[in-house]
Amino acid sequence: MGSASPPEPQKDMEGYYNLLQAGSELESTLQQVTVSVSLQEVAGYIEKQVAYLSGGRGEDSSVIITLPECSAFSDIPEEALAKVLSYLTLIPRARQPGVKFIIILDRRLDTWTSIKTALARIAASFPGNLHLVLVLRPTSFFQRTVTDLGFRFSQEDFMLKMPVVMLSSVTDLLRYIDENQLTSEFGGTLDYCHSDWIVLRTAIESFAVMVKDIAQMLQAFGTELAETQLSEECSAIEFLLLSHTEKYRRLKDAIRSVMREGRQLLSNLETSRKEGDVDTRWDITQDWDTMQRLLAQLTDMEIAFDGFFDKHHLKLQQYLQLLRYEHSFQEMECSLEKLRAQERKISIIGESLNQTEHSVRELDGLDKRAQEEMSRAQVLILHGHQLAAGHHYAMALIIQRCNELRHQCDTLTSALSTKRSSLTQAQTLLHRLEEAQRWCDDGAYLLANQQVEKCQCKEGVQTALRDIEKFQEAAPPLLTAGSDVLFLEYESVLTPYLQAHIEKTFQKYSSVQALIQSRQICLKKMADKHIRPIQLVAPRPENPPRSKSPLFSPKHDFNSGLKFTFDLPLPGKRTSRKSPNSRKIEVIHNYQRSSSLPYSIDGEDGSDLLKRHVMKELIETERIYVEELLAVLLGYRAEMDNPSLAPLLPTTLRNKRDVLFGNLPDIYNFHSSVFLQDLESCLESPEAVGACFLERKDHFHLYECYCQNKPRSESLWRQFSDCPFFQECQKKLEHKLALDSYLLKPVQRLTKYQLLLKELLKYSSGCERVSELQGALEAMLDLLKSVNDSMHQIAITGYEGDLSDLGRVLMQGSFSVWISHKKGPTRVKEMARFKPMQRHLFLHEHALLFCKRREEHGENADKTPSYSFKHCLKMSAVGITENVKGDVKKFEIWYSGREEVYVIQAPTVEVKIAWLNEIRKILTNQQKQLKEELCLSTAVSEQMQMQISPPLSVRAVRPSSRGVLKGCLPRLDLVSLSGGVCVCLRARSPCLTRPSKRQ
Repeated sequence: MGSASPPEPQKDMEGYYNLLQAGSELESTLQQVTVSVSLQEVAGYIEKQVAYLSGGRGEDSSVIITLPECSAFSDIPEEALAKVLSYLTLIPRARQPGVKFIIILDRRLDTWTSIKTALARIAASFPGNLHLVLVLRPTSFFQRTVTDLGFRFSQEDFMLKMPVVMLSSVTDLLRYIDENQLTSEFGGTLDYCHSDWIVLRTAIESFAVMVKDIAQMLQAFGTELAETQLSEECSAIEFLLLSHTEKYRRLKDAIRSVMREGRQLLSNLETSRKEGDVDTRWDITQDWDTMQRLLAQLTDMEIAFDGFFDKHHLKLQQYLQLLRYEHSFQEMECSLEKLRAQERKISIIGESLNQTEHSVRELDGLDKRAQEEMSRAQVLILHGHQLAAGHHYAMALIIQRCNELRHQCDTLTSALSTKRSSLTQAQTLLHRLEEAQRWCDDGAYLLANQQVEKCQCKEGVQTALRDIEKFQEAAPPLLTAGSDVLFLEYESVLTPYLQAHIEKTFQKYSSVQALIQSRQICLKKMADKHIRPIQLVAPRPENPPRSKSPLFSPKHDFNSGLKFTFDLPLPGKRTSRKSPNSRKIEVIHNYQRSSSLPYSIDGEDGSDLLKRHVMKELIETERIYVEELLAVLLGYRAEMDNPSLAPLLPTTLRNKRDVLFGNLPDIYNFHSSVFLQDLESCLESPEAVGACFLERKDHFHLYECYCQNKPRSESLWRQFSDCPFFQECQKKLEHKLALDSYLLKPVQRLTKYQLLLKELLKYSSGCERVSELQGALEAMLDLLKSVNDSMHQIAITGYEGDLSDLGRVLMQGSFSVWISHKKGPTRVKEMARFKPMQRHLFLHEHALLFCKRREEHGENADKTPSYSFKHCLKMSAVGITENVKGDVKKFEIWYSGREEVYVIQAPTVEVKIAWLNEIRKILTNQQKQLKEELCLSTAVSEQMQMQISPPLSVRAVRPSSRGVLKGCLPRLDLVSLSGGVCVCLRARSPCLTRPSKRQ
């Protein structure tokens, strides 16, 4: 089942809209506090009191703006004056749009010119709804007169732009504005401090800016949360949670700071409001109301933000939980699927009981792992239910995943249970079949071990009949029930192999039953008649007793050798003394040489039975051999990498694993994965095993490498045999023998093959594939010889060069050697030597080495001998004389046209003949190679149309007493071959001649 990505949590749009609405209301309130022109922009002119808001009101609640006496008024730039008037008018208009304004222009100490200029500038710069301009004219007589005259002539101009009232004194001002709405400088009672107003106004505007910033940050963060794209990586969601939490914490700190500022400002306004009259300090009251409303709205926005963030944070946490749960679900699903795949790979039926038991063990291990995984799956299911119980937004998906896991666990449990039931049935069937086959084998043993001398009387015959009847009564129920019942009982697990196995078992049962019935008929006839003594025959010397195979183990002990025969009819044929179809069973007892009981059964069934038992022994010992190799590799070699055993392993031994074990892993891999299967396939056709050995012949050269390393391995073992590491490993494996005994197993196994092949070959005479068996035996014997030769070759010391360049070792052995030289002082010296030198010769494909054998003595000496290199002869310059006068064990090897002659004395004539045959093969091959090269050279020469000299004539020659051929040209390498044929080798062409009969 493919895994889907977890769904993203739905956006909490309702919380987000609540946050936006709270922000909108807060911005609306902020507009009543903030103006487009800030105090900072006009702070310099406000501080100089160019104009100010005293808080007084005129008729119709018009706001009074006072322009006090200012000597530098005319110097104020138009732009600055416009900003000052805009700032002062924006404050009331923000609270009360459409409010009217009254300007009090105090020019009591000024001139008409200044008044006229001020009025003109006010008319040009005032931005609000100007209701009335009250001008306090100059108090001096002259300026008052000038002002009256000037205003009279200019009144119409000013009145068109704005209503202007020229007042003579402060008393006139009271007619337009109440006393409590005027400050003390105009004779009023309104309490006004300009510096306090600046501080308060600065605080209000600063607070408004902070509130506005906080509102914008809250809205921006809310938008970020609402528009966040969620990843499917747990690490990315974890980072989002951390970053959002950190931003939320910072925003909360900023909100708390602003709220403290606002409460402090509200407290100050509260104090100012209580100190003054509510009617006269209406501006402070409005500021207090606005601030209180602003704080309340800021609190509402904070609450909306907290709610939105909490919901979003919860959804994000749930999304992270879902991601983790989905990841765990996918891992568990993959693990359960792997277990299902492993369960499907386990074969229900093996080709043998061992394979079926191996499958059962595999299933046990798989079941154990499956139980562990399903326990983890149950924990995951429980966690899913806990998430669903916590009102997770993806409750439906989590419940679905829990159900899927539960279904997969149930499926796996059912599959394992079904597979175990099938394997148990198959194992039971194979056990019963094996029991039946053992019963058949025991029947054959019983018939073969019945003693003839006890059948000379009627009581002995009856005893033999009772033994057979008792044996038949103990027959397994499987055989008495019949194959049809067996097929029906095990129908669910039957395979073609098992069907064939059942059929073979019942065929074997039928054969044994036929033998038993024949024996019973024979014994009953003997019981009804007078028993005639059976002629005793001495044991055959060509059938030596066997002691290894269980087939030849006797059940009784006797002190004499006997041979007796029975004539048993074939099943289904009429019994006749002269019938050619009767089987003749010949049993040979030889108790004097061994306690074993070898016998031979003449006839097709008897020889087949013997071959199968030899083949069975070969397979069983091969399995034991493979298991022992595996135990060594796992129990010793692999444990050298075990950290818990590292303190027990010497430091110098840690890097010498390949020296100690050699290529044992390669040998194990070959036998376990290749050769054992080859042997098992030959159980029913033992003659085919020869082809197996021949096909795998090259693989057995692994043993050469292993044996060549064996001296180094044994030396290393002798050095560290008492190491606690090896003792601990031996204890774990419960081995009675130490490691060195198991490292010797490959050498022992190699020698065992040729013995079993000889035994199999003995019972396979006349078979179609007997030549393959003979070839296999020769191949294994050649391998043993090659291994032995290579073991000696690696002990050669002092040779300057690479021995591998000399080719493969063909022969090696110790000889007595005399050396003579054709000329020079060396000849006199060598001729004076009557005592021969003892030399060990190594015959390679391209050279002959002379070495001196050296053996060390002492307690710590290496048992393997070494060979000191003395001399080397190239085979391309070697000749031989087969016979030397005076000793049939001697022969000559001469070098470079008899410049050097080596008289070799072999220990036996057979050794001499074997060496001469090998040398003859090498020289003959060299001749063939030279002839091919000459033919090729001749063909090239003819193509180049060059003149070629006539070939050497062929004529009869005879060898001299020293083996030199007369009639041969000088500088020829001479070889004397058996069979009366001599070969003359020279640089141009070979010459084959036949010697005279005098040789």
